[in-house]
Amino acid sequence: MINRRTFGKAIALGAGAAAVSLTGPQAAPVAAAPRPGPSAARRTSASALPDIAPGTHASFDRMRHVTAGLLNVGYAEAGPADGPVVICLHGWPYDIHSFVDVAPLLASRGYRVIVPYLRGHGTTRFRSAATFRNAQQSAVALDLVALMDALGIHRAVLAGFDWGTRTADVVAALWPERVKALVSVSGYLITDVAAQREPLPAQAEHTWWYQYYFATERGRRAMENEDKRRELCRLVWETVSPTWDFDDATFARTAKAFENPDYADIVIHNYRWRLGLAGGERRYDRYEKRLAHRPVITVPTITLDPERDPFTAPGNGSSYRDRFTGAYEHRTLLGIGHNLPQEAPTAFAQAVVDVDHF
Repeated sequence: MINRRTFGKAIALGAGAAAVSLTGPQAAPVAAAPRPGPSAARRTSASALPDIAPGTHASFDRMRHVTAGLLNVGYAEAGPADGPVVICLHGWPYDIHSFVDVAPLLASRGYRVIVPYLRGHGTTRFRSAATFRNAQQSAVALDLVALMDALGIHRAVLAGFDWGTRTADVVAALWPERVKALVSVSGYLITDVAAQREPLPAQAEHTWWYQYYFATERGRRAMENEDKRRELCRLVWETVSPTWDFDDATFARTAKAFENPDYADIVIHNYRWRLGLAGGERRYDRYEKRLAHRPVITVPTITLDPERDPFTAPGNGSSYRDRFTGAYEHRTLLGIGHNLPQEAPTAFAQAVVDVDHF
């Protein structure tokens, strides 16, 4: 979700990026016009993907596990084993099913699609009971690097939203040689813990209600209780995706991922760490020091803003534009909420294909 440092900037919608209307399930996405200058130079065109309605698929054909770093990672895979790799990264309170319609679209274009459960979610498990259940941004990013190493993947297109955006942004900033291109929903989400100490306008603070709830032991108990956890997560789905008409079965498929034994610890630590209320581990200090300077991302990037997401910053991407210095394009998806890949799978998959042709 969006860095609080940029949330409150009231900047009028710019004309440099196109808005994409996806209010109907068959509406075709329209590519944004490139901004002038070096960020728009020398691109090859990618043909349009066939449009599919959200909810076309309910499951993945191939589920796998691999030992990677501190984890045994559960992940879905689609497409040919020798295809160019795309890694799709989910957020909270979501799981790999955010990409259940995206993966087949990309596989049909010859991509090898990897969709891992993040630490503390689904079938991903810590290898040791003694490992601190840490969810600071660099720890989660290193999980991704370890997964790529375990699978023999040197470079991949990274595409994510929410926690997945942050993870992909961190890897792109610190290890750009591992990232062929980037699709970053909500822009630049690398956390500046010091900046998080500054208050936002009241309405913005209201939107973050659960972050402050998780700072309390009452909030922790809610996440540890199966019924209260499901109720809270469903409420978040409804409030941050106000136009998404999902059914009970769709939520239930994802809610299975919340039953991971480390789920509550990982979620609570993530939000407390971002507010400076919980410490990380010293082994990650060198990475966090670099990230505190908000490093630029140099790899080819498409940023996507979901218009109906309450966390989307005003300004049509202008508040984070200076953090992306390579080939770049920004798109706004009208009528779409926070869980962008599941609400608008064709537009998300098209961004992956397009950025791979920059």
